[in-house]
Amino acid sequence: MSLAAARHWVFDMDGTLTLAVHDFPAIKRALDIPLSADILGHLATLPEDVAAAKHAWLLEHERELALTAAPAPGAIELVRSLRARGCRLGILTRNAHELALLTLQAIGLDDCFAVGDVIGRDEAPPKPDPGGLLQLAALWQVAPSALVMVGDFRFDLECARAAGARSVLVNLAENPWPELADHFAVDCRALARDVGWR
Repeated sequence: MSLAAARHWVFDMDGTLTLAVHDFPAIKRALDIPLSADILGHLATLPEDVAAAKHAWLLEHERELALTAAPAPGAIELVRSLRARGCRLGILTRNAHELALLTLQAIGLDDCFAVGDVIGRDEAPPKPDPGGLLQLAALWQVAPSALVMVGDFRFDLECARAAGARSVLVNLAENPWPELADHFAVDCRALARDVGWR
């Protein structure tokens, strides 16, 4: 099936539908996490009380970013075009569910996604684990191969590959992971053009 014919779309949030603003090295320094480590993966290895305090700091930091989120180029038009065509739309983010909802509200897309179709790090294992995509496929009663995962990072692509979904990489000047991305577009506006929606 071509991308233009796809009817089940899942989006990463930060850096995909929004402008990327997370300063991950600064977050790691603030939380005393090695710069080479994955933040969520590292926190999962810590004693429960230590992890809880660091998760609380992370949640508040991310809340500030969510409230001031700005849409990525073409994201509003792409999502609204898909919704107008009757597509089912979901979010799969490594952020918290409540903050994903705040972000959608901040960028003016909260009416395009059902609350239950927004999956954060507390509803499924964080990407690149495919659990969140498989959860959406089950919820929507479609095969994972019917899903298109759109993201801006390797974890999004690896998640799609592991789930058996198609992957689209956006918001980069070039594709550093050609072996993982089924399709590449420099931004959401270009993606809409590539599949003939505009």
